[in-house]
Amino acid sequence: MTDAVNMATDAAVDVATADEVKLATPAPSLVGLTRPELSAVVAGLEVPERQRNMRVGQLWRWMYNRGATGFEEMSDLGKELRHRLCESHSVARPAIATTQRSTDGTIKWLLRLSDGNEIEMVYIPDQDRDGKDYGALCMSSQVGCTLNCRFCHTGTMPMVRNLTPGEILGQFMLARDCLDDWPTDDGQRRISTIVMMGMGEPLLNYDNVAQALNIIMDNAGIALSRRGITLSTAGVVPAMERCGRELRVNLAVSLHAVRDEVRDILVPLNRRYPIAELMQACRDYPSANNARRITFEYVMLQEVNDSLEDARELVRLLAGLPAKINLIPFNPWPGAPYECSSNNRIHRFAKLLNDAGYSAPIRTPRGRDIMAACGQLKSASEKTAARR
Repeated sequence: MTDAVNMATDAAVDVATADEVKLATPAPSLVGLTRPELSAVVAGLEVPERQRNMRVGQLWRWMYNRGATGFEEMSDLGKELRHRLCESHSVARPAIATTQRSTDGTIKWLLRLSDGNEIEMVYIPDQDRDGKDYGALCMSSQVGCTLNCRFCHTGTMPMVRNLTPGEILGQFMLARDCLDDWPTDDGQRRISTIVMMGMGEPLLNYDNVAQALNIIMDNAGIALSRRGITLSTAGVVPAMERCGRELRVNLAVSLHAVRDEVRDILVPLNRRYPIAELMQACRDYPSANNARRITFEYVMLQEVNDSLEDARELVRLLAGLPAKINLIPFNPWPGAPYECSSNNRIHRFAKLLNDAGYSAPIRTPRGRDIMAACGQLKSASEKTAARR
């Protein structure tokens, strides 16, 4: 545990001063609004009805294709309309409170929302065979979390509130601002994939998450393929079918144990939706097939869930499912009640799964030195909750 904390002192940290950290403007942001909602805004600005669809299309392209950060640059809107928009609305993203850069290139941002609450977002870079940069953006869906998973640092936070569609989408847009990843159609994306694996449980904020992801997938704007989006859930069974039917994004399930008595402790949501119900929901997931397998996340905890008997039971549970297993070495955090499994135990576990015909890669930890690895995210927004 102390190693991860000590390493953080060697990582690059950019901390904004109080003057530099400006909360999002009180003017309502257009980011995250649907087309009908944008049309209502335009109508309220006295745009003639015959022009509204055109103006909505122009706003959509400026925000989501070109990444405009203000109305002044939207040159085809007309000076008077731009003036009215500037007076009443914004295209604000969350504000950056701190930026941390890992020695492995991972970037973690602490973001401050307009009400003072904070969330974290992580960019994990990589390179293709031609040396071109790309990477995954890990986004949050809630301030805090209600699930209290025992191995997760975020689980030690109280649940404060759900993020709005604009706050979810605003994370993606802000990351593209920071990485100089606009416009959308330049042929090379720095952010090639999104993983809804940050703070919070996405399926407990489904409507807002779905609205943000639908805008991200919209072909007239950001146009990120649904194959480039993975949504992670701890097993909110009633929402899984709807997610697969409506969003059709990749699904990752935080399994972490193969017996109810163990998973009840690691993932308390299991007491409501036990393993048998969760596995049936996975079998019924509308978008799962051999080409788009469900990913099962499995954190490796020393002498808790890492025996060969556990591996054999995992093979039995997954029988007949189009599945891939991500084995995650436990990433320590201050006060964590567990230790990471030894390399030998992790590799024995992986070999048994591989021999059974499953892809079971061992995830290389990224961003451990800045507490940005899987299970390490946490912000100070619990203080806001305590005051309330």
